[in-house]
Amino acid sequence: MLQVKPLSSRATDYAAQLRDSSLSDLLESLTGIVRRQYRIFIILMPCILALGVLYLFVTPASFKATGTLVIDAQKTQGSQQSMPGETVVERIQTEIAIIKSPSVSLSVIKDLHLTEDPEFVGRGGLFATAIELIQRYLGLPEQASDVSANQVLTTFESRRNVSGLGQSFIIEIDFRSSDPSKAARIVNAIAEAYFNEQLEARYQSARRTSAWLQDQIDQLRTQASDADRAVVDFKRANDIVENGNGRLMTEQQVSEMNSQLILARAAKAEAKARLERIQYLMSRDIPEASVADALHSEVITRLRNQYLEIAAREGVWEAKYGANHLATVNLRTQMAELRRGINDEMKRIAESYKSDYEIILARERSLIISLSSAVSESQTRSQAEIKVRELESKVQKYRTIYENFLNRYMDSVQQQSFPIAEARLIGPAVPPSKRSQPNTLLVLTVAAASGLLLSFSVASYRELSDRAFRTSAQIEDVLGTNCIATLASLKLPSSSPDPVRIEERPPRAPRTMVNAQGLLRYAVDSPFSPFTEGLRSLKVAVDLGGGMKSNRVIGMTSTLPKEGKSTIASNFSYLLADSGDRTILMDCDLRNPSLSRQLVSVGAAGLVDVLAGKIELTDAVWNEPSTGLYFLPAGTASKLFHTNRILASDGMKQLVDRLREMFDYVIVDFPPLLPVVDTRASTNFIDSFVYIVEWGRTKKDIVEHVLGAAPEIRERILGTILNKSDLSTMARYEGHASRYLYRKDYANYGYIDENIGC
Repeated sequence: MLQVKPLSSRATDYAAQLRDSSLSDLLESLTGIVRRQYRIFIILMPCILALGVLYLFVTPASFKATGTLVIDAQKTQGSQQSMPGETVVERIQTEIAIIKSPSVSLSVIKDLHLTEDPEFVGRGGLFATAIELIQRYLGLPEQASDVSANQVLTTFESRRNVSGLGQSFIIEIDFRSSDPSKAARIVNAIAEAYFNEQLEARYQSARRTSAWLQDQIDQLRTQASDADRAVVDFKRANDIVENGNGRLMTEQQVSEMNSQLILARAAKAEAKARLERIQYLMSRDIPEASVADALHSEVITRLRNQYLEIAAREGVWEAKYGANHLATVNLRTQMAELRRGINDEMKRIAESYKSDYEIILARERSLIISLSSAVSESQTRSQAEIKVRELESKVQKYRTIYENFLNRYMDSVQQQSFPIAEARLIGPAVPPSKRSQPNTLLVLTVAAASGLLLSFSVASYRELSDRAFRTSAQIEDVLGTNCIATLASLKLPSSSPDPVRIEERPPRAPRTMVNAQGLLRYAVDSPFSPFTEGLRSLKVAVDLGGGMKSNRVIGMTSTLPKEGKSTIASNFSYLLADSGDRTILMDCDLRNPSLSRQLVSVGAAGLVDVLAGKIELTDAVWNEPSTGLYFLPAGTASKLFHTNRILASDGMKQLVDRLREMFDYVIVDFPPLLPVVDTRASTNFIDSFVYIVEWGRTKKDIVEHVLGAAPEIRERILGTILNKSDLSTMARYEGHASRYLYRKDYANYGYIDENIGC
């Protein structure tokens, strides 16, 4: 049964769908809007494009000339006008401001006589021209010349554009004019005026700088001379003498003595090491070969070689003749004499080393005494030397400042005599061959984009403001119930017969229905139409729903009148009866019994008369012989005001129970829910309701409100039928996946009825 979701739950579900939707879903939604509202795009897009084309025709052509100049980076860095720490962008912005200055603009206006050019003097525009004509007609005084000059300057600046090129020293100058040659001349004139402005500024700056530097140089020259004189007088008074290198004599003496002392100490260490080494060698019998070689003594070397030679022979003879042999003893005697000779020579060398060591010690002591005396003398003159350094530093400072000012003065004199501009024109402006404004491609692109945006906005507004049901998916999403069928809008054929009325017959005479309108039995007359196929879907839904409970008494209702519930009830009843099921159709719309007026004679007795006990049920039922359908009209209920009490009565329930035993299906046509409450009073005898929704007319919020206020109806709804649908339009709502595109496939099984309206 139908279960309508609360608004908060549907909002949560919708938010979850948005999060889970992919890009393809978004594109499908956008294309769906375009597909459904294509007429908006067909109307608005050409209109906006036409406005763009009209703008291209009425807007005068404008040509833009461009010139390029470069700022010399080396001259800029060394320029007096450049600020310390100034970046490239800041420098370029400064030069751009100079080019945009009124002085440069007025110079160009004066040189090119732009105050006499109609392009700059005329106000322009239809409104301004009308004002001029009115002023002339009324004899008003013309504006002063200064106002005209200001107007020319304003027009000039509005058409000029100066910009830097990235982080470089390149500056571009643009100017727009209706004449391409004039635009190029003005750009080149702006560059020339800028160069003249630079030269004039540098000349004036150099002239002022030269005069100021001359005064400063004279003062610095006097101060430097006074400082030199003070240094000389102080040295003479304190007996301070300098050597040729500019150092004081005491400082030089201390430095030299310190160097000599270091050398003496190194020599002492070397002499002491030699002495200790020779004394160590003398304590041994025979010195080592390496040590003997280190002594650099030829005598010791010769004696040592002899000693080694005799020692080798002594070893051989001892082994050959024995140790006590006379030759062996003589050799040992010679070895002893050689050893004594070596020792004597080493003693002599040791005495020589000792003498050298004592001489070096004496020299070291002498240097220490002399250095101490020199240091003491230097310390006594330290204060005087500090004063000398201060005076000399002051002299150096004055000399440095004097030289800097003198160099600046010479540069200033050179700049004054021959000033050089810091910029040059690397790309002179030439007359453009194409207009810059209006840009045809840009205008048409903007117009197309604007038209598309406006069309999409209007289409989106129409989509959002459309609260009517358009597809079965909307019904299932909003109402939470199954859409059983989508039925097309029916129309009467051109050859439809006039309504036929049946005269009054005796009460117990047979009653035969006559179809006053062909649409009420359309399902029987057109069995292969999509409309009839949709009603067969309803038949399947009724039969399947009856598997859980009795589903033989079916009520047809809707939200508002004229949504087609009576037509569907009649056709569904005819279809059931024609298929062999015992079916009776009841007209329970007691306030507006439309079926009774069309199927039976006027004033015929019916349901109300049976419940009042005026006639029997068999006398109130009508029959249609060709299909076997039975019909119970509403009866005479024109003066009844409490029809809901009739439908809610026990007699009504007993009557329906009786019909339930007599027929297979009981189809009840109820009034709509919104105007009256009769349908809500019938839930005690209805098994299921079929809810009729008119395509493009029934509002979603109204249905939600009505079903929310009638839970007893909502719980018994078997399904919904979307009636009077425009199938071709519905196909645009569901795109390529729409089943409405395949209605032509019915031709394989029957035919498409021409009575279905689109």
